Amino acid sequence: MPSKPALPKIPGTNPFDGEYAKRGYALNKMCFSFNSAENRAEFLKDEETYMTKYSLTDSQKAAIRSKQVLQLLEEGGNAYYLAKFAGIFKLDMQDIGAQQRGMSKDEFKAMLVAAGK
Repeated sequence: MPSKPALPKIPGTNPFDGEYAKRGYALNKMCFSFNSAENRAEFLKDEETYMTKYSLTDSQKAAIRSKQVLQLLEEGGNAYYLAKFAGIFKLDMQDIGAQQRGMSKDEFKAMLVAAGK
């Protein structure tokens, strides 16, 4: 069976492909566990133990600690599962958009308002 051609490179974007799926399996499995309020509480009680329970890599743990969604995506995080993680800390789409743009949430909101004029 012929192999599929590589996905085209898109600057600043990491297409979620098989490589990222394998890399992020443990991270995404942990984030999926946050569907349960009991698991969210367990994570908040002791984040380090919870991350170790899911065998996260050191770089994945660092990304979780920093709460930087772009780092989590680089570590193989899937946006759907990362939303479960972001919700624990009350991060909304404007917080994530601001991270992606490298600006504060207030700056990001001002940019959106200006774009809408």
